[in-house]
Amino acid sequence: MTDVLLLTFVFLIAGVVAVPIATRLGLGSVLGYLIAGIAISPLLSWLHVDLVSIQHFAEFGVVMMLFLVGLELEPKLLWQMRHKLLGLGGLQVTGTTLAVMSIAMLLGQPWSVALAIGLVLALSSTAIVLQTLNEKNLIKSDGGQASFAVLLFQDIAVIPMLALIPLLALSELVAPGASAQDLSAGEHATSLSLVAGLSGWQRALVTVAAIAFVLFVGSYLTRPLFRFIASARLPELFTATALLMVIGIALLMTLVGLSPALGTFLAGVVLANSEYRHELESDIAPFKGLLLGLFFITIGANINLDLLFDNATNVLALTLGLVALKAGILLVLGWVFKVRGADRWLMALSLAQAGEFGFVLLSFTVASSVIPAAIADLLMLVVALSMMITPLLFIVFDRVIEPRFANGQEREMDEISEQHDIIIIGHGRVGGIVNRMMGAAGYKTTVIDYSSGQLEMLRTIGLRVFFGDGSRSDLLHSAGIEKAALLVVAIDGKEQITELVGHVIKAYPNLHVLARAVDRNHVYDLWAVGCRDIVRETYDSSIRMGRSAFQALGIKPERAALMADQFDRRDRQAMIDSAQLYRKDVPLSQNAPFLAKIKELLAEAENDLLCHRDSNPADRPSPSAAQEPKP
Repeated sequence: MTDVLLLTFVFLIAGVVAVPIATRLGLGSVLGYLIAGIAISPLLSWLHVDLVSIQHFAEFGVVMMLFLVGLELEPKLLWQMRHKLLGLGGLQVTGTTLAVMSIAMLLGQPWSVALAIGLVLALSSTAIVLQTLNEKNLIKSDGGQASFAVLLFQDIAVIPMLALIPLLALSELVAPGASAQDLSAGEHATSLSLVAGLSGWQRALVTVAAIAFVLFVGSYLTRPLFRFIASARLPELFTATALLMVIGIALLMTLVGLSPALGTFLAGVVLANSEYRHELESDIAPFKGLLLGLFFITIGANINLDLLFDNATNVLALTLGLVALKAGILLVLGWVFKVRGADRWLMALSLAQAGEFGFVLLSFTVASSVIPAAIADLLMLVVALSMMITPLLFIVFDRVIEPRFANGQEREMDEISEQHDIIIIGHGRVGGIVNRMMGAAGYKTTVIDYSSGQLEMLRTIGLRVFFGDGSRSDLLHSAGIEKAALLVVAIDGKEQITELVGHVIKAYPNLHVLARAVDRNHVYDLWAVGCRDIVRETYDSSIRMGRSAFQALGIKPERAALMADQFDRRDRQAMIDSAQLYRKDVPLSQNAPFLAKIKELLAEAENDLLCHRDSNPADRPSPSAAQEPKP
């Protein structure tokens, strides 16, 4: 028991110390975990810790991650991705395998060894890439979706790779009296299997039946099961059921020789439209995060530093060569499949490393007498180092690639040829609706947007929008801001909005500025720079939801509307009163007068709303009425 507690303490303290430091330095959580693993590797060696076993356990974090990714995807969306999934993913795996194989043969390796090396290094790290894309909110971008399609195809490709590798065995590596198949079978002799000893067509039939069972369970059995579990009103039981489902599907996939990650991904896709989707996400996410962190720590701890120092030049050259080769192939494929601009670079840099499945395949190749152990050890270092480089590649993307395209170097800004009384900066969810309302009322607007993709789409439906950076003084001048009556700022990003609004108000004090606020604190920032017409982007819809909630609780519509209006008036006045005490250069936690005013206003608002609710007792809902379903 003491050994388990000590080991758990070591892993936890390494992650808790290293990850916040790495995140604050802009290195990302993944690199923080890898550095933590390297730091504690001497201690783990001294304690004789079996890192391989821990890594196999931690790999279940990848399984959980793909389940959560599946929950975010509807089957319809997955069908729409089929061209990238098969085309982009298939060509990436094939192209990288052939390129690495050719280079290995030029370096003197037999074709079978070279092919095995190509298969191993063609894969990328699902765990690192998806974790980082989610952290940076890039998974929904074109580059993020293309990367996901390639990773999904790679996970599927592992299955035929495992079947092909034993056929590449070298006779000189096989022990006398044993075959490669015998060796690989011996490694898994104690493992349970539903397909052991079956012929090819029987294995295929069992595999198809297992996948069909997963889809059937996800479609028809999970909802009644979760309804039954939910009736017990025990949150921990729901969590246990969610883990039971994920582990059970992973176990079934392993028994039929498939990737457990693939099975749980399919289950997640099937459950994407389930009413229990968000509950499943919240229950599984903490386990996924901890296991992935443990997985990355074991990768860092598994690096053979002695072998690395003895072959530093070769390992570094091979690692950088692999990253450059895979990135180059992905850039070409991105161009072919019309992944443009920064998204193409995002895909190329994020997938340029080798992946965690590389460790599994390398161990399998050695056991199957395909790759000599000495070469496999060097390739293990290449795989690990390429994974460690990946967070640095994301930093390059954030600080070099993305700003290059954001600064308009991909496309010249439009020359604004018309000037109107209304200028709208940003034509997304907010600015687009404002522009449509102005147009419907007969007003002419000058719209500036900095998304070239959005621009092309708007022009195809006949809307006149100019491409450019609305924060630039020369562009505002050409749009006629000196003569304009109204400027609507509807771009994304707190800092960008605040900076633009502050500049315009100082330069053009007579211009009416209407600004979009991202949240409540952003209102205070905009008020501090002089803006007096501020709209919180989710405020009005939240008021409407609150009014509907009153009605759902049995309050009559008229009374609910009065209560919502009263809350609205009170909250708007409270914002103005508290904004007078806000200081932009003082943290909120240290602004005592501001905090005191907020507490006072909150108490007044609560009392005021209670008075309105209780002013007509006939409108007060009874407990039973509030629970009755309404059409």
